[in-house]
This record gives sequence, C-alpha cells and structure tokens, in this order.
Amino acid sequence: METVERIQGDDKPIAIIVRKAFAEKGVHFFSPFEFSQQLGIIVHPPGHSISPHIHKVIARDVRVTQEVLHIIEGSLEITLYDENKHYLTSRTLNQGDTILLAYGGHGIKILSPSKILEVKQGPYAGVEDKEFFGPT
Repeated sequence: METVERIQGDDKPIAIIVRKAFAEKGVHFFSPFEFSQQLGIIVHPPGHSISPHIHKVIARDVRVTQEVLHIIEGSLEITLYDENKHYLTSRTLNQGDTILLAYGGHGIKILSPSKILEVKQGPYAGVEDKEFFGPT
C-alpha cells in the first residue's frame, strides 16, 4: 500500500491520504502551495531542534473549507465524491492515518470505535456550512 495517495476528480484534487507508515526523514508537505490547509509531516531524530518562531499576521482569502482528519483510534470508511456529487472511490482509514479533504464531497462510515481529530478553517458557519446529498 502506498504511504501517500492523491485522489483526483475530473479537474480538482479531492483528497490526500498519508498513511501511518510514512517515515521519510525531513519535512514533507503533500498539499499544493495554493491549498488553504497545508498538510505535512515532520520526521526528525532525537536532538534535532527547530528555532523558536512566531507566525506573522498575513491576510488570506479562504473560499472553500478544507479539512484534515487524523484517526487517533479505530477505523472508518471514507467515500469520496467529485464537485458534481458523483461517486469517485472509497478508502479505509485506520489508526494513525490522516486525510486532507480538499474539494468535492465525502461521507464517513465508522467501522470500529473511533477517535478522530478534525482540523478545518473556522469559525464554523453552522447550517450554512454544509450541503447534504445522497444516502446516509
């Protein structure tokens, strides 16, 4: 199984999956520069240090919600759709796997008791934030 998988729709990247097994040393970003959510892994040996720093205030124009799910415990099946709500593919994610959901749609079925960390842009817009479609 690939440790990094990019799933593409007709004209947009839909998702990037990074499996727990990814272990290449260094700093690796998997998302394109223009994504509003950046997904990367940092793998360093003991003793490595990163200089103290702050992030500057920079205006960013975010038009689409992109989210990252990290499976802390358990497993799930994620179903991916293109931006026209057409089914593309499904993948199983297990403990330690991470997915960046960039464009299109998705549905989730929990396969075993799960704890999932979710990161996305805020603030959450409530009922205005999502459009539901298809089977549940």
